[in-house]
Amino acid sequence: MDFEQVFADFVGPNLVYLLLALFIVICILAGVRIVPQSEKYVVERLGRLRSVLGPGINFIVPFLDRVRHKVSVLERQLPSMAQDAITSDNVLVQVETSVFYRIIEPEKTVYRIRDVDAAISTTVAGIVRSEIGRMELDQVQANRSRLIEAVREQVAQQVDDWGIEVTRAEILDVNLDAATRAAMLQQLNAERARRAQVTEAEGTKRSVELKADGDLYAAEQEAKARRIAADAEAYATQVVAVAIAENGLEAAQYQVALKQVEALNALGNGTGSQTIVVPANALEAFGNAFNMLKGKS
Repeated sequence: MDFEQVFADFVGPNLVYLLLALFIVICILAGVRIVPQSEKYVVERLGRLRSVLGPGINFIVPFLDRVRHKVSVLERQLPSMAQDAITSDNVLVQVETSVFYRIIEPEKTVYRIRDVDAAISTTVAGIVRSEIGRMELDQVQANRSRLIEAVREQVAQQVDDWGIEVTRAEILDVNLDAATRAAMLQQLNAERARRAQVTEAEGTKRSVELKADGDLYAAEQEAKARRIAADAEAYATQVVAVAIAENGLEAAQYQVALKQVEALNALGNGTGSQTIVVPANALEAFGNAFNMLKGKS
């Protein structure tokens, strides 16, 4: 049996069905779209926006609907940009910035803006110049975080119509020209010298204060010692006065005679000549003292 004849006999009556089945298969393949997780598809129907396909399996109308744009929704980083700006104190600075963003509404991005990166770069440059123009140079250096937040907020507001979300904005560097850097270095050195002089003056002042405190403390202690000695002397005098009042004049004479005997003993025990000249009235005093000592014993 001839194979070609068999094929012709089979296909001839069934050609229409075969073509119909092939058309159905083609329609199914054309109507199914599998979208990756990192992308979104913008579908047009006869040149107009029809829908946006999300990740996963999607169905469209074959031959009428067409996937016009495949847009990545991954976060993007713009190349580092450098733009000149003038601070409020008329200092020219060069600011290097970087912006991170991602597309969240592809239908706005593809139909409202042609070059997203260029548009964002221009917007950031204008915002940076405007913000730095309100600050002095010292504020730009010290308040970089506030500047970054202001840039991010304003960029986010201006690109909202483009279906874009600004996730981060960074000020990478703030550069100055050579003349400004030299002037700032001179000012910094002068400030350091001033601080050193202030520190030295404060140290001298503190040293004088401590010395004055020490002298005052010594004077207070000396006065306190004199006051204690005076109190002791007054107390001794009071004791003697009490003794005289209680024992009469004889007790006082006894104490005086006893002191005289002790003084002569000390002279006799000293080194040098052993000859002691004693006044005549001292003998009488010794006798009185001896009588008193005898009487006391």
